[in-house]
Amino acid sequence: MSLTAPLFRSELRADPLSRCAALGLPNHSIAILPFYQSQAELDVMDQDSTTRDVPYSPSFILNLASQVDEAIHTVVDFSFLPGFNNPTLAVLYQTEQTWTGRLKEYKDTTKLIIFTLDISLQSYPIITSVEGLPYDALYLVPCTEVFMGVIIVCTNSLLYIDQSSRRIALPVNGWAARTTDLPMGPEPTVDLKLEGSRAIFVDDKTLFLILKDGNLYPVEIGAEGKTVTRLTLGAPLAQTAVPAVVKGLGDGHVFIGSTVGPSVLLKANWVEEEVPEEEEGQGTAVVDTKGQQDWDMDDDLYDDDDDLYGPSKPVESTTTETAVAPKKMRSVLHLSLKDHLPAYGPISGMTFSLTSEGDKPVPELVTATGSGIVGGFTLFQRDLPVRTKKKLLALGGTRGLWSLPIRQSTKGPGGVSVERGVNPFNAGKEGDTCILSTDANPSPGLSRIATKSNSGKSDINFTTRVPGTMVGAAAFFQRTAILVVMTNAIKVLEPDGTERQTILDMDGKLPRPKIRACSISDPFVLIMREDDSLGLFIGETERGKIRRKDMSPMGEKSSKYLAGCFFTDTSGLFESHYQNLAPGGDVATATLQTVLGGGNKAQWLVLVRPQGILEIWTLPKLALAFSSDGISSLHNVLVDSHDPPALSLPLDPPRKPQEFDVEQIVLAPLGEGDVKPHLCVFLRSGQLSVYQAMPLGQVDPTTGPEARRPSHLDIKFVKAASIAFEISRPEEEVSGVLAEHKKIPRVFVPFSTTAPTGAGYCGVFLTGDRPNWIFGTDRGGVKIFPSGHAVVNAFTACSMWERGDFLMYTEDGPRLLEWLPDFSYDYPLPSRSVPRGRSYSNVVFDPSTCLVVAASCNQAKFASYDEDGNRIWEPDAPNVSDPTSDTSALELISPDSWVTMDGFEFASNEYINDIAIVTLETAATETGIKDFIAVGTTIDRGEDLAVKGAAYIFEIVEVVPDAAIAPTRWYKLRLRCRDDAKGPVTAVCGFQGYLVSSMGQKLSFALVHWVCYGTRQLCHPLKCPRSSEIFVRAFDSDERLVGVAFIDVGIYVTSLRSLKNLLLVGDAVKSVMFVAFQEDPYKLVLLAKDVEHHCVTSADFFFTDDGELSIVTGDEEGIIRVYQHNPQDPDSRDGKHLLLRTEFHGQVEYRTSTVIAKRNKDDPSIPQSKLLHGATDGSLFSLTPVEEAAFKRLQLLQGQMTRNVQHTAALNPKAFRIVKNEFNSKPLLKGILDGNLLAHYEALPIATQNEMTQQIGTERQTVLRDWIALSGPW
Repeated sequence: MSLTAPLFRSELRADPLSRCAALGLPNHSIAILPFYQSQAELDVMDQDSTTRDVPYSPSFILNLASQVDEAIHTVVDFSFLPGFNNPTLAVLYQTEQTWTGRLKEYKDTTKLIIFTLDISLQSYPIITSVEGLPYDALYLVPCTEVFMGVIIVCTNSLLYIDQSSRRIALPVNGWAARTTDLPMGPEPTVDLKLEGSRAIFVDDKTLFLILKDGNLYPVEIGAEGKTVTRLTLGAPLAQTAVPAVVKGLGDGHVFIGSTVGPSVLLKANWVEEEVPEEEEGQGTAVVDTKGQQDWDMDDDLYDDDDDLYGPSKPVESTTTETAVAPKKMRSVLHLSLKDHLPAYGPISGMTFSLTSEGDKPVPELVTATGSGIVGGFTLFQRDLPVRTKKKLLALGGTRGLWSLPIRQSTKGPGGVSVERGVNPFNAGKEGDTCILSTDANPSPGLSRIATKSNSGKSDINFTTRVPGTMVGAAAFFQRTAILVVMTNAIKVLEPDGTERQTILDMDGKLPRPKIRACSISDPFVLIMREDDSLGLFIGETERGKIRRKDMSPMGEKSSKYLAGCFFTDTSGLFESHYQNLAPGGDVATATLQTVLGGGNKAQWLVLVRPQGILEIWTLPKLALAFSSDGISSLHNVLVDSHDPPALSLPLDPPRKPQEFDVEQIVLAPLGEGDVKPHLCVFLRSGQLSVYQAMPLGQVDPTTGPEARRPSHLDIKFVKAASIAFEISRPEEEVSGVLAEHKKIPRVFVPFSTTAPTGAGYCGVFLTGDRPNWIFGTDRGGVKIFPSGHAVVNAFTACSMWERGDFLMYTEDGPRLLEWLPDFSYDYPLPSRSVPRGRSYSNVVFDPSTCLVVAASCNQAKFASYDEDGNRIWEPDAPNVSDPTSDTSALELISPDSWVTMDGFEFASNEYINDIAIVTLETAATETGIKDFIAVGTTIDRGEDLAVKGAAYIFEIVEVVPDAAIAPTRWYKLRLRCRDDAKGPVTAVCGFQGYLVSSMGQKLSFALVHWVCYGTRQLCHPLKCPRSSEIFVRAFDSDERLVGVAFIDVGIYVTSLRSLKNLLLVGDAVKSVMFVAFQEDPYKLVLLAKDVEHHCVTSADFFFTDDGELSIVTGDEEGIIRVYQHNPQDPDSRDGKHLLLRTEFHGQVEYRTSTVIAKRNKDDPSIPQSKLLHGATDGSLFSLTPVEEAAFKRLQLLQGQMTRNVQHTAALNPKAFRIVKNEFNSKPLLKGILDGNLLAHYEALPIATQNEMTQQIGTERQTVLRDWIALSGPW
């Protein structure tokens, strides 16, 4: 058996004292990697130049059979034991292979051996050897140093074994005593199954046992001194997802990882509490009822405040009081949830549906995910889903919207404005009171101030109209005034809209260029003019007015700046890492404290010069604290260069906009719970990058104190996300007033909101023709989601009606929007979970009724019967249960409320293999055709009888709804036909009004084979597979299926796809076949097939706009193959063989796929196909056709990135995708591009992008345009 064998599962174990690590290998071998421990070993390592960079010595392979014990074969598990001077291994293996049918001959065939590793002497003495253990031993769990034993988890029992070979057994069902000769003790009252379980010690005497259904049981070790006397199983404490890995993290923390659902971090600790009087005398195993509830993953598991209580032991108090009876105390095990990692598990089925919860019907990807109690559906959308709450068409706002919380001020002595007192219990909860909007029409613009209307006739009232176009607005003077920046002036308005102060932007008596942008942060105002000049103003709270601020520390008066903003450091990161070595230097001076009126967080000024230099200045003293020249090139990390303020560029000739000019910049907090400062940069070329501010850490030792600026910030900006857009600028194609009207403002607007789920998010919205939401989540990092609108002219967060609302001016006008509830943003796509408590194997969407049809998976008791109908075997004890088998139910689900409208339960031993929406001929409609639901099933009848199956035809019919349950339309399933088959119906589809189904695998007893088991020989007949059959049936009289054609194909059909009269057949053994159907006469013809054998799990048609047809298959190893049917090629043997063109290793198996129509911008009438696949690890990936010219460019770029980009762990991405093929001399890898590798090109610095494209003879913009056309999920 090799490392790549499907049945081999390698295990990695580490010594508790980190002295070595062991990796399980095939053929009863273990690879040992010793670690250096002593200082002497480290000194020797430093002297050896070849190994000084690694803290370990060379590894070696330990062959257990030849170097430890020759009887070691078929290793089940191994583990290191704690508490020994040398590394000590416990190995569990089988001396004789057996199964339940041979227990009379071979029963207890497992053996445990414990030996030490003397690595220096290459000696491995055996300490303990225990044989005669149950044959169904699963794995080992080493005990702590207190007992220095090991727990063996078997299918039906738990065994404790110490160094003296003592055995303590704990049966967990009635099968334990029947499958082993070991003494099992008292008959258990429970019936547990330990297959798929995981176990771990949380303290010296408590073992957590997590079963495959997620139930967590405590097992307590009873001991006298250091001698174990008993094992006690307690009541279940909690329920999680199906465990895949369990690890202890110290201090009672346990991580339970799952591949089918959320992974959780639990904390277990013992606490002392008084025993209630009613519970006294109930024995030592006391369970606190306070936490005894079903701890479901979708409900109480996510409540961090819930504690769960488990088995406990009474402890009498040692203190007594006078005339008071002594209180009895007990230790109770508390189990609490500390954190969780969201996950939805494998994707077993998917389909597209239409959802109308938002503004308009949008496609939504419905996937069947999870397993067991965490099973259900996960819904994905491409854009961040929102819905309209109000249409405010009278508001306008094509050039800007601002929603502000303004408070009324009162006049104090001397006429000075005094703000009203704030209710401390309402602080931070006050909503917005006014909305400001501005439009460019009628010229020169019109701005309005609106408030909430209480009349009910309209939603808003306009209180003030201001001529001109606003550039920005914000609350000022502690929210007692409105500061408005116009194109030629700055105004301070009273809360009622009357003017308090107006400052015209004049240079003496000459007007300055128009103000194009601004940033307002009380008490500072920054304006940017069209000639890139800067203006800075500061407010005086005592006078209630603003004045110009001296900017002489920033350099010349004629200095130019491309973009700028203010930043208020609410996190304290900047303040804590700022150093000012100049005399009297400080961040927040007395002047600032006076201006702010009592000490807010420090404020900073962020500017970008035309040279591409980012500068951060302190306020109010304007000391340069940070400078970096890598912002226009989008370097991966921006650090302080400690340069002085940059010099201004010459004014003659006037500077023209450049491709890599910074068009917009904002420094704002992003995150969910842990909010951190992020720098968002948007270049004129369409590149958007997000940087996270972090502490600088270790300072470069080559930079001495004299080379550092006295005022500096010890921080760095690390790129967290990057994306490229294809930008159009229609305003540059025309001039004059028309250009102003066509201009689409692209502005970063920070926001903070509370989602309907209760989570609070801080982020930034990018307006314009590429509107995007930018925010961060605790578990997903920085996310960039499209808004789903063609254009967003203006955006603002608005809490005038409810918190969490947003006001947008889109292509449909001004609207009040909100996020849809229950959506999660931790994944690359916005997703919503629909928990159902059970898993689903198939899901389809019926377009005629817009309903979802899904096949649920359940477990049912299985019983075998003789010819007279009597049960062959029945359970004879309460702790012995019937075997279980898979069973299915067909559910009709409404995608609006996800309520099951109707269902059909199949037999307890029948389960669904495939579901398809097929169009069949019928006399019930005017058109003569109608959509039906075709279902193929398997009927298990035990190991002694052949498997059968059936094909079902269901119809969705509308019925009269029950007004108390469903006031709207209601539907039900109606069974129209059932057709029994001699074998399982594994796949179904339809074409041209006919039903296509597969039947197989048919078996026949054909030969006798001799199999050698040790010294005995067993003669048994083998089942020889015959070919499966494909049937084409017509739906006759809406009540029966009539066969019209059939063909023998492979061994077991896994996939059927139809295209007009063509059929694609995927087989578990014989790869893929290409079949055609003719009606005169009825006949199925095999056109071509793959001559190699592959286990195909899915096969699809794939075509491009030029009419080229390909066949795409995926197998159980995750290999994607592309075939071509070309009869003109000599290698195709006159078209009988499919030609393998490409092999690409996807590294994960997928069993479900769907085809999407991909429209070409040049000719949208002819669609291309795009394949979307759902994998067993929960990943979604797509296969997209690429034009030949773009494919050549991207293929050359892929080669450059493979050679020149640093990859994770120095792994080779090309070798990662290569498929070993013994029939081809070279890997067939050039037909599919690695999208995961190419996606990193967007995040590279611009200089690196240009360097790579120059080496392949193309341009950066061309490559990015190619990539943008291909990116996007659908």
